[in-house]
Amino acid sequence: MVQAYILIQTEVGKASTVAETIAKIPGVLQAEDVTGPYDVIVRAQADTVDELGRMVVARVQQVDGITRTLTCPVVHL
Repeated sequence: MVQAYILIQTEVGKASTVAETIAKIPGVLQAEDVTGPYDVIVRAQADTVDELGRMVVARVQQVDGITRTLTCPVVHL
């Protein structure tokens, strides 16, 4: 199982709607609107890195109001 944090920038005033929409995507564990340089932070999981990448590109980045994403895989050193 691979987990990652997805940091999202949105259009002005869209953070809450984006977080609510993303929270419904299968594989998303948590989606919160936050303050700071990013507007929404998501924790997601998938069986493989490839599946995680497909989720981000095919599902998350297609949500209306998103302007930029940064995916940070969780590592256990």
